[in-house]
Amino acid sequence: MLSNKIYKYFFIELTRYFFLVLFTFSIIVWAVQAVNFLDLIVEDGHGVTVYLNYSLLNIPKILTKFVPLSFLIALFLTILKFESESEFLILWTSGLNKMKIVNFFFKVSILVTILQLVFSSLINPKFLNQSRSLIKSSNLDYISTMIKSKQFNDTIDGLTIYVEEKKPNGVLKNIFIRDDGSVLKSLENSKDSNNVTIFAKEGKIEEGSLGSYLALRNGTIQKENDKNEIVSINFIKTNMQMEGLKTKSIIMPKIQETSSKNLIECIISTNKNIDILNCPKTESKVDTLAEMNRRFGMPLYIPAVSLILSFLLISRNESKRKNLYKYFYFGLSFLILVVAEILVRYSGKSFFYSYLYYFIPLISIPFFYYLLFKQFYNENLLK
Repeated sequence: MLSNKIYKYFFIELTRYFFLVLFTFSIIVWAVQAVNFLDLIVEDGHGVTVYLNYSLLNIPKILTKFVPLSFLIALFLTILKFESESEFLILWTSGLNKMKIVNFFFKVSILVTILQLVFSSLINPKFLNQSRSLIKSSNLDYISTMIKSKQFNDTIDGLTIYVEEKKPNGVLKNIFIRDDGSVLKSLENSKDSNNVTIFAKEGKIEEGSLGSYLALRNGTIQKENDKNEIVSINFIKTNMQMEGLKTKSIIMPKIQETSSKNLIECIISTNKNIDILNCPKTESKVDTLAEMNRRFGMPLYIPAVSLILSFLLISRNESKRKNLYKYFYFGLSFLILVVAEILVRYSGKSFFYSYLYYFIPLISIPFFYYLLFKQFYNENLLK
């Protein structure tokens, strides 16, 4: 009964540290990424709603990234807290076996491993895929922020716009527009035209009943007719509808945004027509396998970290050397997570490297557990 209260108290402290560290890291990184995502408005012309939703949908990705490190720091801080307040000493003198605490650490690490697996293999790809779909289905809302003076603005797919000067009141001077993708179907003097070039002395983004449009004044429209001849049309005023335009933002799902089910099918499938399975290109098979290892292999290193930190429970005399052990085991655990992150990038080169990536934690876990069991068994004999 007493041991259950101890485990509950320890679990509450560990959980508190874990979520505190996890959310602290995640909020900092999310804030930095949110600033970078402002390009969706400034460069690509998407609306604020698209920007906010896209930023929020990237939160699970950040959380997934910091779960192993947060567990490492949380367990380390919890052990230091119990040690500094002599709570461990009370437990040992009351006859509690240290291996029971080690087993408790290990069980908690299994829970964190399952949490990491759920996030990395299910939640994270789904949210990232939704964020990509959001960009794919959204239109341009802030055309004026997208157009910059003395630059070739080619954010809109198939359309290039050059403006010599942009006045503070929104008036554009000496405009050049090149349409190579049949974008200007709403142009009053050039409906359903391909390969259209427009020169205008002045223009401005206006709002109408059908949405935003570019009002052009005093210019020329050049287009190809069916005989591949260039036809020029002079105009005093014409409007170019800006609603429904798409940017060059990447809309095809990346490997990280592909479901685990599809990735598994891509890896084991012998069908050469991989487009049916929505697989990445052939030259990205290495990245596909590496992504699978990141989702299912990386979490396996979490239990190994819990066992390494369990070596802090070993009885030592009070000295400076004891403090060095604390930093040694923390540094070793941190190094393992860093090495695991580095190795996963190379694990996709072949199935042999992938097997090796899974083999390292699976063999190290029983090895560390054996060392701990032997150490604490000898400590009990010396009492």
